[in-house]
Amino acid sequence: MKILDKYIIKSYLITFITVFVILFFIFVLQGIWLFISELAGKDLDLWTIIKFLSYYAPTIVPLVLPLSILLAGIMTFGSFAENYEFAAMKSSGISLQRAMKMLTITIGILAFVSFFFANNVIPDAQYKFINLRKTIVQQKPAMAITEGQFNTIGNSNIKVDKKSGDNGEFLEGIIMHIKNTNYGLGANTIIKAKKGLLSSEDNSNSLQLELYDGYYYEDLQPTKFEERDKLPFAKSSFKKYILTIDLTQLNQGEMDQGDITSEKMLTVPELSYTVDSLQKNYNKDVVSFADNLTIRNDNLFNKKPVVSLLAPPKKDNHTKDILSLFSKNEKIQLIAMAKNNINSADFNIQNSKLDLDIKSKNINSHWLAIHEKFVMAYSCLLMFFIGAPLGAIIRKGGLGLPIVFAMLIFISFHFTNTFGRKLAQEATISPFLGAWMASILMTPFAIMLTYRATNDIGLMINLDWLTVPIQKLFSKINPSNN
Repeated sequence: MKILDKYIIKSYLITFITVFVILFFIFVLQGIWLFISELAGKDLDLWTIIKFLSYYAPTIVPLVLPLSILLAGIMTFGSFAENYEFAAMKSSGISLQRAMKMLTITIGILAFVSFFFANNVIPDAQYKFINLRKTIVQQKPAMAITEGQFNTIGNSNIKVDKKSGDNGEFLEGIIMHIKNTNYGLGANTIIKAKKGLLSSEDNSNSLQLELYDGYYYEDLQPTKFEERDKLPFAKSSFKKYILTIDLTQLNQGEMDQGDITSEKMLTVPELSYTVDSLQKNYNKDVVSFADNLTIRNDNLFNKKPVVSLLAPPKKDNHTKDILSLFSKNEKIQLIAMAKNNINSADFNIQNSKLDLDIKSKNINSHWLAIHEKFVMAYSCLLMFFIGAPLGAIIRKGGLGLPIVFAMLIFISFHFTNTFGRKLAQEATISPFLGAWMASILMTPFAIMLTYRATNDIGLMINLDWLTVPIQKLFSKINPSNN
């Protein structure tokens, strides 16, 4: 390696490490702010808090790393151009491509390391982070519930007005919404209580909630479908009521840095195996739903009670209205039966559609998790080939103009990436396109900047190919203006 390559790599790495440490510290502080309500006032020791933040910290690397590479590239190469170091290189016959050669290899190695980090370190950190939160909740049960807001735990939403006690185990003003997955959408059970006591046992995956002096409201599901429109419910009061809350899913309402789900804890081989299993189950469910609907309709038309209920119609080859063959009472029974069958079929279809949509979104989330590991590695190279040429073009180092350019570019990249991921999760576009949308849109920009920087063209774009034909057209229409 020549002295020039060592100098360029050293200058870039010093800037990159400095920027990365600063941005990483800022994002960690943001994480502390997100979890301050869970950490403050829980009597946690310093070592537990350090582990908590260290397990959370790897999740912010996918945000910090590309931005650091982009900003370091603009600052380093902008400083070279501002101090006429590039001019000295070119006067010695060293082109920009040659100056970037060894640094490009270095960034390639960094991209490979980032893929290993995303595939191995982040899933392991996510797993340990969830387990540590569960351990803290077991030691401090009230951590799972925040005052004055609804907290989602499993299939329940819990809100308390006030917590007291050494560990916050004494609750006041409790409202619970419990969803029964067997009955479809909505909160099927609502519980209100004046006071409550929260407790847990060591090595247990559940919390025990004792409620005192409250009311219990539950939606009822009649066996007859036509009675469901009346929306019946049951109400009862209690002096003491004991509930068990599952801890396998913690409150994730405030976790903005990539909501922690199972696919975040898997490596690429594990994700591929899981996606294959989920897809096979999804296909089986689709076939099973179609077969069950067909069999159900066949049974409806072949039921013997229906045949015995109605008098056999008279044979009349010239009858166009089949209802005219039956009496008035029989017509009413037929229409009511058909309406009930249609409503029942529609209800089953909507429930099955909802279940299939949820499973489809789960499959898309796993595909996104696979692609995002590769996107992280590619974004390192992409941001380098945007930042380095842009710094050479604007010829400005330091922390002024480079930060403005870096933030604009990275915000556009991050917004497009988030937008594409949301569309992919909703099955509007494919997971591949959703994960790679920002990279696909930014790649031509990186190629253009690299081309213009290596050919000393600058940022000005020549639009004569578009404006000249228009000017000629207007000159032919109005020759007097010439």
